Amino acid sequence: MERHTDRLIYLDNAATTAVKPREVEEAVAEAIGSGRMGNADRGGLGSSLDASRTVYRTREAAASLFGCPWPEQTVFTANSTESLNIAIQGMLEPGDHVITTVMEHNSVLRPLHRMEDLGVRLTVLPLKPEGGWQIPAEEFEQAVCPDTKMIVCTHASNLTGDMVDVEAVGRICRRHGLLFVLDASQTAGVFDIDMEKMGIDVVCFTGHKSLMGPQGTGGLCVRKEVEIRPLLEGGTGIRTYDRRQPDRMPTALEAGTLNSHGLAGLLAALQWRKSQGKKVMEKELSLAARFYQGVRDLPGVTVYGNFENSLRAPIVTLNLYDYDSGAVGEELFLRFGIQTRTGGHCAPLYHLALGTEKQGAVRFSFSYYNTEEEADLAAAAVKTLAEEG
Repeated sequence: MERHTDRLIYLDNAATTAVKPREVEEAVAEAIGSGRMGNADRGGLGSSLDASRTVYRTREAAASLFGCPWPEQTVFTANSTESLNIAIQGMLEPGDHVITTVMEHNSVLRPLHRMEDLGVRLTVLPLKPEGGWQIPAEEFEQAVCPDTKMIVCTHASNLTGDMVDVEAVGRICRRHGLLFVLDASQTAGVFDIDMEKMGIDVVCFTGHKSLMGPQGTGGLCVRKEVEIRPLLEGGTGIRTYDRRQPDRMPTALEAGTLNSHGLAGLLAALQWRKSQGKKVMEKELSLAARFYQGVRDLPGVTVYGNFENSLRAPIVTLNLYDYDSGAVGEELFLRFGIQTRTGGHCAPLYHLALGTEKQGAVRFSFSYYNTEEEADLAAAAVKTLAEEG
């Protein structure tokens, strides 16, 4: 089947941002094409030193973004999935109790289920329909028990955009001496995150979504006194003759060659984001709100999530009548050139809570590089499908 329009309106930015700042493109091209990007931390001369400097500057920029006072506590990975696996599998032990929510992505749930098989006890907090389909902070506190070690949760759902009150959860963790691991996949680059202020022990992030960096970049910022067992062991630039992975950060959690070319792009993205201030958040939220206003009252349209909150990720997820979400997404793409994300969104428990596990849902997610015209065209396309019934 062929699309009936040459124009593509890309509204799948919660999966990955397709359009990056020009500075990011140039930084990656320069890193690859200059011949001056060697293997970071594998030598103190020439191109290896150039790569090491770029990587360290990226550590500094990421640490600054997340309010982490220690650049050496910023560890680079390929994505949030790897970061969350490192944090979850590296800190939990058999007999520990951990609290999470139905809002989580499989990048949180699957590592937790693996640890559950090894003897970790898991509490999954449900949504509260009477509370506007939110999870009140007091629910986290009520779930704490003597063997609780960690709370791990998303900052914002990748399905609906609904957010968790991170500062409140952080206060609960400090009060009870718990580890707090935050999945910032959908919020890093949009909302301010301050580890110290919010009481977060580990922030897991990815570079290719709202940070607008290259795919294959991500990381975690770790509070100084927090210890994490390495997920991988292997080549490092230090202590070659040790039998085990060195315990010094960030080397402890970075086995093997880093993606220096991608990190050069991530550095450019972080610098670009800093230069924009609040403009990224304001524009993305404005576009999502504009689209929501255009579809909220359409016949046959069900929009999921709590839109009474002023703060939410720039995501609008909906269904049309009882139609399969994949069929709706295909119509939007073939007839109108609108690319969305349909199906289960790697969020199985949230779909079960919403009753959409069979139908799935159609997710529209907005980026700084989308336009008001695109938001209006997308709303008009949904209106057309709704009227066709």
